[in-house]
Amino acid sequence: MAAPRPRLGALFVYDWDAVGFQRQSPRVQLDAAGFDLFSFPSKLRLAGFDLERFADAQARRGRRRGWAGVVSNHEQFGALAAALVAERLRLPGNPPEAVLACQHKLHARAVLAQVAPEANVAYAPLQAGYGDAVPEGIEYPAFAKPVKAAFSVLARKVADADELRRLTRFSAHELWVIRRLVEPFERVCRRRLPAAGSAHRMLLEQPVPAGTPQYNLDGWVQDGQPHLLGVVDAVMYPGTQAFMRWELPSRLPDAVQRRAFDVARRFLAAVGFRRGLFNMEFFHDPGTDRLTVIEFTPRLAAQFSDLYLRVLGVDPHAIAVALALGEDAAALPRAAPTAGAAASFVYRAFPGESLPPMPSARGQAEWQREFADGLLFAFPKRGYALERDFKWLGSHRYGVMHLGAADARELRARCEAASHWLGWTPPYAEDFALLAGAASAPASEPQFLTVH
Repeated sequence: MAAPRPRLGALFVYDWDAVGFQRQSPRVQLDAAGFDLFSFPSKLRLAGFDLERFADAQARRGRRRGWAGVVSNHEQFGALAAALVAERLRLPGNPPEAVLACQHKLHARAVLAQVAPEANVAYAPLQAGYGDAVPEGIEYPAFAKPVKAAFSVLARKVADADELRRLTRFSAHELWVIRRLVEPFERVCRRRLPAAGSAHRMLLEQPVPAGTPQYNLDGWVQDGQPHLLGVVDAVMYPGTQAFMRWELPSRLPDAVQRRAFDVARRFLAAVGFRRGLFNMEFFHDPGTDRLTVIEFTPRLAAQFSDLYLRVLGVDPHAIAVALALGEDAAALPRAAPTAGAAASFVYRAFPGESLPPMPSARGQAEWQREFADGLLFAFPKRGYALERDFKWLGSHRYGVMHLGAADARELRARCEAASHWLGWTPPYAEDFALLAGAASAPASEPQFLTVH
């Protein structure tokens, strides 16, 4: 008789996580909890949401249900909630303070300045509350972003004081959403990491030169020992801060990948990161060989999970489960790769552009039969939600598609066929050299942290 599958708490699981954790169902049972922050009516649960109360409730549930671990790759609430629940149940996990240190962007910059200053940028908190007058003496252009946010919400370049003032002036409804997104984190941070200071503020950072290539380093830490999973390359919509696609395998030289991993190792050790997946977004300028950290996130970048599975035969969601169960993630078997190249294609509309048609449930099922290995997510919005995307993110992400192929050239051909099937514009620049890995020429305008 087969042994019963261990039961895990799975917090704030949807989209890529729903697919990734479904792959683990033969070996574990999952108890889901949490809600979607940006869909109606689920987002109404933001009113009065408290992370400590949520963690207490899930810990009680975990005791009743016999949880052997708890997992989450959700940036806004889930990663911290999972750390709190694991702590309460004395299960394998990260110290909550390590999660807080990564997610509090101002504090993370201060830590990086101590342990890896060569990979840091000049930074300072904006000495003004939401809607307050913008202080004088700020050097422009600058990149402004919230101290605590996810998906690069409200993160953008500001050319002068007027732009910064417009960025930090919100309607009553916007303030309601912002405060309820930040306050659950703020309450835990005040108690567990008070030296970080308030997260209810903005951070200003020095830009890097425009056209500097951007990358995502993924890995995990097990009992304090870091392990490298890989690096995924970013390609932007031309002239914007918005991701057009993420590609694997990476074209970044191995020596630079090792340097990036060493920066991550030093930072994670400094914040006490003990057990869990992480990712580090960073720039690397091939002309100067400078590596610049954008930010750390204390969880798996779930959007890339199936890319690693396709190209490397490594399933990051299986790693997440192993870490949650206290197992040796490095001992997990690899699957046979199914592709030589894979990508996460991001479809966007920018202000003033019309939105393409969204597939019906039947249409999406027909698309899936035509592209059997594909993953397709549609994110239709309208009205206020659409307006908020344009203001907070600078674009509206209406869809994401994942595909694999034998090589980069075939991948582009498959993407174009799948996009035209949907009536969507393929997320490729006209210049095919981008696909071939040629660096774009530097421009005079600075580039900043980009938008998922």
